[in-house]
Amino acid sequence: MALFAIGDTHLSFSVSKPMDIFGGWQDYVERLEKNWTGIVGPDDTVVIPGDISWAMNLEEAKKDLEFLDSLPGKKIIGKGNHDYWWPTMAKIDAFVKENNFTTLSFLYNNAYAAEGVAVCGSRGWFFDDESPQSELVIKRECGRIRASLEAASALGLPPVLFLHYPPITQDRICEPIMEVITSSGAKRCFYAHLHGNAINYAFRGDYEGVNFDLVSADSLEFVPKLIVP
Repeated sequence: MALFAIGDTHLSFSVSKPMDIFGGWQDYVERLEKNWTGIVGPDDTVVIPGDISWAMNLEEAKKDLEFLDSLPGKKIIGKGNHDYWWPTMAKIDAFVKENNFTTLSFLYNNAYAAEGVAVCGSRGWFFDDESPQSELVIKRECGRIRASLEAASALGLPPVLFLHYPPITQDRICEPIMEVITSSGAKRCFYAHLHGNAINYAFRGDYEGVNFDLVSADSLEFVPKLIVP
């Protein structure tokens, strides 16, 4: 059994939003499926930290979630900035049950035990957003990250944190979120969101005792990254 991660699947089976128009994304769904099925087994777990689907509602997201459910392993899904289809957890839970999606779980103010660690996290937020509402959004996200870390602590397992937005890049830091992370006891944090040229600005390595790494799909060439062997 193993734990993998890959973010930004950007699926669009029900909407016209193909990613193939961007460099490096040609045939990305076929590549993702081939690579995933080649290394992920039925007893493994894959964390997908956000930007799952271009759908605008659950019904539009159904085929995208069906595709993920059909892939090997259990999936723990986080929310990204483009996941407009994501309603309340009560509605998601009902939709999952109604459609008999048996391998999908959703990361939202909670944590999951997987391969000897506690998978936790949230969406995070822009480190450079200077809009009036930014402070409130960051405060809310800090609360959600804390809630997830507390749920991880209750499991009695070492936390591994997954965010959608990077809390740190080579030249920027989201100080409020970083303070939560570095004071939490978590030693590993993975994030997504960065694509194309922005991948060059990803921070990979140690910051104040926490190891950070990027797991956006195109940065991994659509191969899920092994987190826990």
